[in-house]
Amino acid sequence: MSLAIFDLDNTLLSIDSDHAWGEFLLEQGAVDPVAYREANDRFLADYAAGTLDIYAFLEVALKPLTQHSPEQLAAWHQQFMASKIEPHVLPKGEDLVARHRASGDTLLIITATNRFITGPIAKRLGIDELIAVEPESLDGRYTGRVSGTPSYREGKVKRLDEWLTRKDMALDGAWFYSDSHNDLPLLERVDHPVAVDPDPTLRQAAEAHGWKIISLRD
Repeated sequence: MSLAIFDLDNTLLSIDSDHAWGEFLLEQGAVDPVAYREANDRFLADYAAGTLDIYAFLEVALKPLTQHSPEQLAAWHQQFMASKIEPHVLPKGEDLVARHRASGDTLLIITATNRFITGPIAKRLGIDELIAVEPESLDGRYTGRVSGTPSYREGKVKRLDEWLTRKDMALDGAWFYSDSHNDLPLLERVDHPVAVDPDPTLRQAAEAHGWKIISLRD
């Protein structure tokens, strides 16, 4: 048995769920149709380029959570799962998760997308353990602030180390599957790094290191 760690967006899903949530909010008329779309697209491009200011992004991304009731957010998320997420769950990704589960491995998703968005997605994929950006809440409402270290780039390593300490587990023999060069700090830490439909920068690094490269796309 070992630890099998999965990135989520563009790895087990064929889309970026953070960006898709922004598009969903635009469709609901819940955010400014011009300014929010521009920001949503710009932050996605920054992420791809490796230049994302995670705190500037989260200031924008978490604000809509503060503006609506928990009941409204929950109802929207149900619609979001059906319309935006379910069509983009990769069957080969589910097969990969199932193989690790059958081997008795501990399954963990680690993502730079926040827990409000990704908690139900992890549940849908049958993965109990999730490390995600933690939106702060107070008296049952989101504050727009972040609790703890965002799980982005080196922050993923820090959050994983904290998780391992809590679980009294070691990283020996661990697998990590990711599509993004932003995950190089964690890919370099595990015994079995796997590049999944990698972006060009990650592909180059994977080839240089001799890491396994796979596709979960049809």
